[in-house]
This record gives sequence, structure tokens and C-alpha cells, in this order.
Amino acid sequence: MRSEEWRPNPHSNVPIYKQIGAYIKEKISYGEWPVGYRLPPERTFAKQLGVNRSTIATAFAELAAEGLIEGRRGSGTRVINNTWTLLAAAKPPDWSAYVEAGIHRPNLSMIQRINREEFTPGIIRLGTGEIAPDMFPTQMMQRVLTQTATELPAFGYEEPQGLYGLREAIGQYVASFGIQAAPSSILVVSGALQALHLISVGLLPQEAAVLLEKPSYLYSVRVFQSAGMRLAGIPEMDNVADVSSLLSYSRRKYGASLLYTIPTFHNPTGRLMSEETRRNVLGVCEQERLPVIEDDVYGELWLDEPPPVPLKARDKSGLVLYIGSLSKTLSPGLRIGWIIGPAPVIQRLADIKMQTDYGSSSLSQWTAREWLVSGLYEEHLIQTRQTLRIRRERTIEALNRHMRGIAEWKTPEGGFYIWLRLLPEVSLSRLFDEALRYGILLNPGTIYHPEERDHLRLSYAYASLSEIEEGIQRLSLLIKELA
Repeated sequence: MRSEEWRPNPHSNVPIYKQIGAYIKEKISYGEWPVGYRLPPERTFAKQLGVNRSTIATAFAELAAEGLIEGRRGSGTRVINNTWTLLAAAKPPDWSAYVEAGIHRPNLSMIQRINREEFTPGIIRLGTGEIAPDMFPTQMMQRVLTQTATELPAFGYEEPQGLYGLREAIGQYVASFGIQAAPSSILVVSGALQALHLISVGLLPQEAAVLLEKPSYLYSVRVFQSAGMRLAGIPEMDNVADVSSLLSYSRRKYGASLLYTIPTFHNPTGRLMSEETRRNVLGVCEQERLPVIEDDVYGELWLDEPPPVPLKARDKSGLVLYIGSLSKTLSPGLRIGWIIGPAPVIQRLADIKMQTDYGSSSLSQWTAREWLVSGLYEEHLIQTRQTLRIRRERTIEALNRHMRGIAEWKTPEGGFYIWLRLLPEVSLSRLFDEALRYGILLNPGTIYHPEERDHLRLSYAYASLSEIEEGIQRLSLLIKELA
């Protein structure tokens, strides 16, 4: 929860605790904080407003005396009345009950905190999976937008599967790494997460089981669980001697409906699936008739040499649904990604997308098309790889300086992430809290699987080089202190 940048005025004649009380009353009276709304903890609220915790406690006490809020041990402080219900006989609806009754599950509390803290000024974001603002190709984007403006027709809805010209451009682009895709087999989506949502609600029955390697990005989002799916974790397939037996056994054991995998620069581990394992995975999935979701949003971010071709490039039976995106390589703000698969599946997902949002932004689609057809996207990728290569090396150097003896890691061949294993026994939740106090935002391994209690996902993509050095140094001191 952010306070919309409101702060009490220290120069006012009105005491600060009364200013805070008036601010909370306003939120309650306008219905922004309805009955049942949980106020932020005193310590958190004090930090947001730049005041002492005792000031917040005094403001809360006055509002409680007026019958507007109530604090209960274990459940925090909640709104119990508004200024109207103190005068009226009938109570307003309990919106908290409605919120809790929704079918879409809330994010893990840790992820909610990460999402909030990412916007705290000055914080060092050591886990953020996004290219740094200074890597954004401003001049190239200006050229693209200028050219797009000369071609852009009147704004309107695009075709259900997305702008035809963009789908043509995507098909031509993915052909460069072996995927043959006609426009009819491509659906433009608003990022990879929407692709997963459409698949979860459009192709799978409730209670279906989804096989995935653990840890996995899919554990950190609720999209499949909210659609009634079950996640069935399996070991990392490159570490398994007999992949065929693993997948065959797992499908029978869990009654799995499909396999989800990130074979190239895996999130969160940074792992690159070998050529041999890719062949084995595709072969057994064909034999078992087990569909595959191949999430390849990091595939173009190789730093040493090109990776093996995607599973989809070898797919001769329409088994693989391939997900790509511009969010990791160019800009998450464009909200442009794609699904490639059999035409009937793409038509089904397109119909659901039209019911959901009536298509991705026309401006974003025309802009993405221009990036691809102009050749600027490939030029940008070359520059991005060069910058990420430097960032990776500097991060590894910082780890060697500050983490020797307290952590283990492998140097990734591409993508954004280093999967850091802590050697001392440290509570990740406590480390997360303490790191925040020191201005460092972490991504604990437990958000990618509950058993990953000794790992952190580090990213060399977002924080500046000086922040990476400072953040890793502070983190090493914290780990030693907590151990």
C-alpha cells in the first residue's frame, strides 16, 4: 500500500498525529478504505509517512476511540465503521468478504511485498527480472515511433489473433531460430503471463495437473492455481539420468495434462537445458502425447554462444505451445508477446482473449511490428547482449570478492539470473526483512518453490553496476551476521 505520496506537513499548527488521523478519515469517508479494510502495520505506515511509530500509534488510538478502526492481535488494525455508518442504522457491505470470496488467488505475501517495495525510492533491486532503465534504446524507439506514426491507420480493434502484419513479422523472425509459423498459428498477447492465463482457462479442465521442474517461475504466480490446476514438481531434467522414465512415471503418478518448461536460461536458476535433454524431452512427450508449454522469453539473451534451438523448432506433431515476448529483451511496457501453436488451439485462445480484453493495444502492436521489420530489434539485441555480458562479469567479480565461503553459484550462459545458494543456515524471511532495512530488495528462493530455503535469485539486469557491488557487499555482511 502506498500513500499516494501524501506526507504530513511538519510546519503546520495542526499536530502531525491529527493530520494523519484526518488523512485516514478522508480515505474511509470516500470509500477508498471500506469497512473491513486492513490498515498497514504501524511500523510500515510510519516509514511510508516519514514519522515516528509512536505518532502513528497515537493517530490509531484516536480513530479507535471514535469507533472507526479496531486493532486485534493477529489480524492487524481494520476499518470497522465509516463516518456515515456512525450515523446510519444500516451497515455498508463488507467488501473484505467479497475480496476473500474471489476465485483468483492472491499473490504470495512475499511477492506482494516485493511488488510494493520495488517502487521505494533508492532501493537496490538485486532480484528484479527486467532490463535496466539505462539499457532502454531511447533513440531507436524514437525512430520506430516516428516511422510508425506515418503508417498507423485510425485506431481500432485488431483481428482476434492480433495485427496481421505483426504476426507476419513474428513468423519471419522466429524462422531465424528454426520455428516455422504461419500468421494463422500465431496469437499476439499482452505478455507471457497473459499467455499462461489463456492456456490455463482455455485448454485445461479443473483439477488438471501441470508438470514443471522445481524450482520454477510458475510457482511464483497464481495463474494456474486460480484456474483450479495442480502443480506437480519434478527434478531438473538435466540432472536426471533417465528423462523418459521420469516423465512417463510423473504423468501416470499425477495424471498430468501438460509439461511447462523454460529450457533456455531458466527462471529462476539461469540453467540452460542441453541439446540431448531437449531431444529426450520432446521424444518422450510425443510418445506419451503430453503437450508442452515452452516458455522462451529469455532465449534471445545468450551471452556466450547461441543456445540449442527451441523445442518448438523440432516439433513435427503440433505438441508444443511456444511463448515468446518483447518484455525481457526490449520493454515490458509494450506488453507484447506471442503464442505459437496449432491453428485450432490459437483460435480457441484468441476467442478467450477477445472476451478478456478485446485485443492487445493497437499502438503497441504497430510499434512491435516496426521494431521487427526494420531490423532495429536485432541491432538492439546485439547491444543488449554486450551490456548484459559486462553486467554478468561484474556481478560474478563482486560475488567472488564478497561471497566466497558463504555462498555457491554457477556463471549463467545467458538470461538475467544467478541462482545463489547460501552455505550458512539463514532464515530467508528474516534475511529479506533485514535486507530491506539496509535498502536491498531480494527475491528469496522460497517464492519459486517452498523447499528452496537456501537460495536467492540474483539478477544482473536491473540494478546499476555500482548498486550491484554495494548490494552484494551489504548482503554478504548481513548473511554473516544472521548466520
